[in-house]
Amino acid sequence: MAKQKIKPILPSLREKKRYLAFEVISKNRVNFDSLQKAIYSTALKVLGQLGVAKAGIIVLKDKWQNNRGLIRVSHRNVDNLRTALMFVDKVDNEEVIVRSVGLSGILRKAENKYLMTH
Repeated sequence: MAKQKIKPILPSLREKKRYLAFEVISKNRVNFDSLQKAIYSTALKVLGQLGVAKAGIIVLKDKWQNNRGLIRVSHRNVDNLRTALMFVDKVDNEEVIVRSVGLSGILRKAENKYLMTH
């Protein structure tokens, strides 16, 4: 019996995503892993398990530099993510402020516009 190839999902049926650029304001540099845990745990508290699952929040590790980074999220849950980021107040017992910088539908555009220091 020949192996059947799985058909890819049509672009019109794929989930639309957005890239939210954020900045962490703190006295010291923030460890990425600790920040990621803080974002996920706060999102769970604010949105619940179902809300986090629907949002599809992914903090992009390779885009983290100089206390700035990108988070991939579903286009319908951008406001929910911004709300969750607002409630992140501590990372490794150090007080921080997580500020939303901008939003883009294209990864490269988000990188160039919000992460590059001019």
